[in-house]
Amino acid sequence: MRDFQFPGRSPVLATEGMCATSHPLAAQAAIRILQDGGNAVDAAIAGAVLLGFAEPQSCGIGGDCFVLLKPAGDDRIVALNGSGRAPAGLSAAALRDRGLAAIGTESIESVTVPGAVDALCRLSEDWGRVGMAASLAPAIHYAEAGVPVAPRVAFDWPEAETRLSGAARGFYLDQGKALCVGQVFRSPGQAEVLRRIASEGRAGFYSGEVAEDMVASLKAAGGSHTLEDFAATACAYTDPVSGSYRDHDLVEHPPNGQGATAILMLNILSHFDLPSLDPLGAARAHLEAEATRLAYDARDRFIADPDHTSRLGHMLAPETAAGLAALIDPSRAMDRVTERTEAVHRDTVYITVVDRDRMAVSLIYSTYWGFGSGIASDRFGILFQNRGAGFTLTPGHPNEAGGGKRPMHTIIPAMLCQGGRVRMPFGVMGGAYQPTGHARFVTNHLDYGMNLQAALDAPRAFAVDGSLKLERGYSPSVAAELEAMGHRVIEADEPLGGGQAIRIEDSGVLTGASDPRKDGCALGY
Repeated sequence: MRDFQFPGRSPVLATEGMCATSHPLAAQAAIRILQDGGNAVDAAIAGAVLLGFAEPQSCGIGGDCFVLLKPAGDDRIVALNGSGRAPAGLSAAALRDRGLAAIGTESIESVTVPGAVDALCRLSEDWGRVGMAASLAPAIHYAEAGVPVAPRVAFDWPEAETRLSGAARGFYLDQGKALCVGQVFRSPGQAEVLRRIASEGRAGFYSGEVAEDMVASLKAAGGSHTLEDFAATACAYTDPVSGSYRDHDLVEHPPNGQGATAILMLNILSHFDLPSLDPLGAARAHLEAEATRLAYDARDRFIADPDHTSRLGHMLAPETAAGLAALIDPSRAMDRVTERTEAVHRDTVYITVVDRDRMAVSLIYSTYWGFGSGIASDRFGILFQNRGAGFTLTPGHPNEAGGGKRPMHTIIPAMLCQGGRVRMPFGVMGGAYQPTGHARFVTNHLDYGMNLQAALDAPRAFAVDGSLKLERGYSPSVAAELEAMGHRVIEADEPLGGGQAIRIEDSGVLTGASDPRKDGCALGY
């Protein structure tokens, strides 16, 4: 039990339904859908799409999503890949011929075709109860009426001043300046797009005037995108991947998401006695940092478009983790492992919903970097993602850029199971940090007995780009001890990620938690 004399929040308890996400208006909209007869899918769609206007720096209909779904009355887990593909005209060889070594995060080549709308429409049709029109109604309302900018959103917004270009500056800035806390953000053009999706389904987005606006805007910026690229967009059901840890199974979305990285990290950490270590001590942070470096090196070698990922079994094999764990010296940092880990960014949203029938949804939704590529469509203001920056230009690499391919993705929804039953949908946001965030949350909960809220609240560390970032919750003595081990310790200049979780108890109670690093909450009824 937490000390009620200190700041903090308690887990939220309810019995009929629960939503946990990063903005209270989205959580409220999801709960209202449940109370009005919708199920977890209907509610998750409502909350997620609304987040595109409550947190426009993080997500939107120009982005992608991944979903894990537990049907009502059934403990199987369905995975849905809602990530878009590169336009057919993208060529790594042509980019190399131009002297490029990577795809820039604000370049037109970074724009992949949005996949989220197709996936959400498919999810609603196959698993929802009330239909897309009902699920989109809250987002349509807030896109028109506006959403006051929340504190964390205002913290993130200033990067838009340098990253946005062209029409996007008019849609997402106020006379060239970032919006501040309490200013109201509106997007009437996207409200119109959502009305068309509500009445026409995916065709309202991937064909007709909306698609024409997107393609014309991308072509004007130098893109090779075509109407055929948009029309061909299709989500895909697939089988999740999983790994065991402390009598539980961590279930993740398969490639092109990086969920296997979190499983590999836990497999590595299982070779050490974490429960005997101080959860906020140097020894635990050191082991996690070393496991991060090794697991991310594997990620960057193997994870790519599902049709090009060939060594997933090797990455998940127990003997692979055992071999990597043997490379870790518990008292000394290894020489830096080669890694292609992008800079930490904070721009993704996650939502989880559990309904009265115990359908559970774990959904993550993003335009990648803050305000995506910085490019928006001229008429409707749809902000395009820059997921193509996740490709490599290395010849022959599984994740080499190419027309029609899906890039390696950072966003990963998760579920934790025990005894064949789904116990907890959860997710941790934060770009490259996410696998480390999953591993830390799981070990906080299972190894250290922290409740869900405490497991999200606890300070975080992240080994990235040759440094070990520590949030300010770590003591100076821990930082000094890590430096003595050979780590280059730096103070994190921003919060590391965010997260939400809902635990389904045998008693019938739902326990929800939401990360204080964001503006959101868990709500139940």
